[in-house]
Amino acid sequence: MAFIYITEHTHSRVVQGGLVPVVEMPPLATQKVANAGATTQSAAFNAATRIVAIHTDSICSIEFGANPTATTSSRRLAAGTTEYFQVIPGDKVAAILNT
Repeated sequence: MAFIYITEHTHSRVVQGGLVPVVEMPPLATQKVANAGATTQSAAFNAATRIVAIHTDSICSIEFGANPTATTSSRRLAAGTTEYFQVIPGDKVAAILNT
């Protein structure tokens, strides 16, 4: 089974003297969401969450919102990648397998 892994963070920082953006650890919350042939939603993000890191172990598409539905036309993520997104507290992310 495929999954997306979500870590929730309050904000990011830039390492002093460099241009590498990083998120503070530990995260506010973590989620592991099954990613199957139908769109699947995460739980609502924490009230303090402003940034999420999403790692996918399979090719998928994602969509954000209060009640999101991911389709294969939504933003695509490659397998084995981690992406960072600024989000609205209380929103969710939905994922669906893609090719």
